[in-house]
Amino acid sequence: MIAQARAGECIQALSAILDRNALLTGADIPARNTADTSFLPPVRPLAVARPDTPQGVADVLRICAAHDVPVVPQGGLTGLAGGAHPIEGAVALSLERLQGIEEIDAAAATMTVRAGTPLEVIQKAADEAGFFIPLDLGARGSCAIGGNLGTNAGGNRVIRYGMAREMVLGIEVALADGTLMTSLNKMIKNNAGFDLKQLFIGSEGTLGVITRTVLRLHPQPGCTMAALCGVDDYGSVVKLLNGARRGLGPLLSAFEVMWPDYWHAATVRVPGIRRPVEGDHAFYVLVEAQGLDEQVDGGRFQSWLESQFEAGLIADAAISQSKADTLAFWRTRDAAGEFQTVLGAHCAFDIGLPVDAMDDFAKACRSRLEVEVPGCLSVYYGHIGDGNLHIVALVEGAATQPAADINRIVYETVRAFGGTVSAEHGIGTVKKPYLPYSRSAEELALMATIKKALDPKNILNPGKVIDLDVEAAS
Repeated sequence: MIAQARAGECIQALSAILDRNALLTGADIPARNTADTSFLPPVRPLAVARPDTPQGVADVLRICAAHDVPVVPQGGLTGLAGGAHPIEGAVALSLERLQGIEEIDAAAATMTVRAGTPLEVIQKAADEAGFFIPLDLGARGSCAIGGNLGTNAGGNRVIRYGMAREMVLGIEVALADGTLMTSLNKMIKNNAGFDLKQLFIGSEGTLGVITRTVLRLHPQPGCTMAALCGVDDYGSVVKLLNGARRGLGPLLSAFEVMWPDYWHAATVRVPGIRRPVEGDHAFYVLVEAQGLDEQVDGGRFQSWLESQFEAGLIADAAISQSKADTLAFWRTRDAAGEFQTVLGAHCAFDIGLPVDAMDDFAKACRSRLEVEVPGCLSVYYGHIGDGNLHIVALVEGAATQPAADINRIVYETVRAFGGTVSAEHGIGTVKKPYLPYSRSAEELALMATIKKALDPKNILNPGKVIDLDVEAAS
């Protein structure tokens, strides 16, 4: 009864600072705020708060902290690990109204944006201003930049530009007690004390809620070159990657690898996907390079490809002659977004491994799944150039997927190969039981110490990523 009374008092206090459209309760809570894309069952939160200013976000946290009511931050709700999934009895803090590009500083090559702004809006604004935002995800049209930073998103071009944290110069964060910490730095060089922004990037809203950020802009590419290659063995894939790093240098922007099982699912099962390369190959590699001058950089790319053919590393290849060709190449890689429709319910994994171990891992993981989960299909693909492998696994036609067994097998194999259970999608609740597979007891204890320091009442996204109780965490 005391908890219910405090929850009621909290809602009453929130209603005093938020207008009617900014505080939703009961049947007025939209279905979209009851789940993210992690396949967890929907949960109706206590309320949905939708402030439209950074101070409004801080005020919501201050009130919830005063009434001991937990808060779950929500952005575009495209996460796959349950980080934004609501909790019963908690306030869902939606940033969907906290949108807008506040400034593009051409001299500093920076953009200041609000955390609820969709990534695609930011990309287009940069393009119109003659700049380039390298972060790119399949969910670009609906994912929000705050969530991208909260999970330290990766995407397709990490091999050249790094993870999301590499594009952040400044940040503003609402802390658990309602303090608004503004540090909207625009300088690349700023060593004045701790780099506090790094505490919050990748913490999935468990340490603070990002409200604004200063993003670093890059020069707009003048040309993009791509080739989709058929390769005969994994050793040649690794040699091709090393050759691309040496021969293309900073031009290399993506190196995507698809195993044959993925290639078949993408080009046979998904409608409308054209095979740029015919015939059967052991691996299919998409190499992309971005330059400034088509004549100079395009020629360099062509020469590099010819050298790889001469070295026997490429068996066959299709080379882009237009933007349409490049997009067609990428559609084979982005076809994974259609697997839910063509393959049905499945388990999806985002893991990191040493590059030279990836094929051995795939063989071992596939073998265990086939033996221990009869009828299990698993397909492998990913951003191999930055050590990130994706897996889709399922028993086709099963009324219910044996997710517990599939998860156990995949993550046990990851642990055996010295990998990480999360490369770019975060931990949330889905991967939380497996975090000790990739982090030592000492690391987990330090994470809990930081959580206790910044959120002693465990208000922010409780139960996600790390527990305050070190024993429970380890």
